[in-house]
Amino acid sequence: MTAARGRPRSFDRTTALERAMAVFWEQGYEATSMTDLTSAMEIRSPSLYAAFGSKEKLFLEAVALYGATEGEFIARALADEPTAREAVAAILRGNVRAYTDEAKPGGCMIVQAAANCSAENAPIQERLAQWRKDGISSIARRIEQGILNGELPADTDTRAVASFYTAVLQGMSVQARDGATRSDLEKVAERAIAAWDVVTGAVSSSATG
Repeated sequence: MTAARGRPRSFDRTTALERAMAVFWEQGYEATSMTDLTSAMEIRSPSLYAAFGSKEKLFLEAVALYGATEGEFIARALADEPTAREAVAAILRGNVRAYTDEAKPGGCMIVQAAANCSAENAPIQERLAQWRKDGISSIARRIEQGILNGELPADTDTRAVASFYTAVLQGMSVQARDGATRSDLEKVAERAIAAWDVVTGAVSSSATG
């Protein structure tokens, strides 16, 4: 019998990836060193490269894990809530809880982990920017469905509405990292939800003045 080549990995890949995600989330892509990663993941550099390929690939895999775990409730809200308004409200309220979870880094990893990068790491910044744009598109599609369901005027600017609520989410993320409390962010979220009819055009701003 021929012996298997190489040595089996002595670490749990999923656990190591979760730890890497936490470091990138807390420190950002560029500020995170390979030493930070190997220390947090409790592995050596050769094992990291063998399992994940590179720091860039590890980061992108960590972002994908973030989306599939921390961001999973967003996809669920868009799919399961009965109206577009309730879907957006669920996303806002859910993110307030997520951004202020004391057991995790503050704010949103996709918003903050690569907000500013050197030219060398521009592809990382562009990749996260595309993720954020995809998030806007997902919300816009749910609003389009709301129009079809008769919830909103036919001329609702779905992209503008989705961009507005995404801007609220991103702003809350930054404020959470700056120390805003859950109560602080709940006030922001509830005001944004209350503005739904004006933002979507269901009621004009002049009519509410």
